[in-house]
Amino acid sequence: EDMCKEVGAYPKCAQCPDFVAPDSTPGVMTWDELLEHMDNLVSWGQDELKAWHKTASALQFDKKAETALVVLKGKQGEAACVAADATHRALVQNKLAGICEDMCKEVGAYPKCAQCPDFVAPDSTPGVMTWDELLEHMDNLVSWGQDELKGWHKTASALQVKQGVEVCTSADLKHRVQFQNRLAGICEDMCKEVGAYPKCAQCPDFVAPDSTPGVMTW
Repeated sequence: EDMCKEVGAYPKCAQCPDFVAPDSTPGVMTWDELLEHMDNLVSWGQDELKAWHKTASALQFDKKAETALVVLKGKQGEAACVAADATHRALVQNKLAGICEDMCKEVGAYPKCAQCPDFVAPDSTPGVMTWDELLEHMDNLVSWGQDELKGWHKTASALQVKQGVEVCTSADLKHRVQFQNRLAGICEDMCKEVGAYPKCAQCPDFVAPDSTPGVMTW
């Protein structure tokens, strides 16, 4: 190998016994290396499962362990075994999820990592509200408004029993005004968010700004 370097042929030294060529892409994971890593990961998982099966077999057939298992069954029953198995499964899944996302970043495919378990893609438009997000926000707003109205009706019913119809009407009017004011503010904010401002005539009680500030028109 030293002579190979001396004559300037390194790293093409296949004729040297037991020669291992250096990594041709240091710091970068190639597809071959990724596949090898996945094979090693599968092998590791199989070894872990074999170890758990051996432990379970030892607990079943070893006399001392069998006695302990009988005591455990007498106290906790089959639920303890199920809980232990669930813990092991969760550990394996969490480790696989983390490794999958890291490998997705390593090969430059991030954030397109839908094949990874429990992967949540980051916001593709941070700081900007898309139409889909706006529609979802409106749905949430409608749901919130319905819940608020239900709460106000319950309060109105209780007040009606205690204080009469006039008090209920006054409280209902107050709630409606608060609801309308909140809707007006949210509507104007959304109008600005989608770039339609000042054309927001659909918003309740919207007052358009002066189109010629500082100038008196006819």
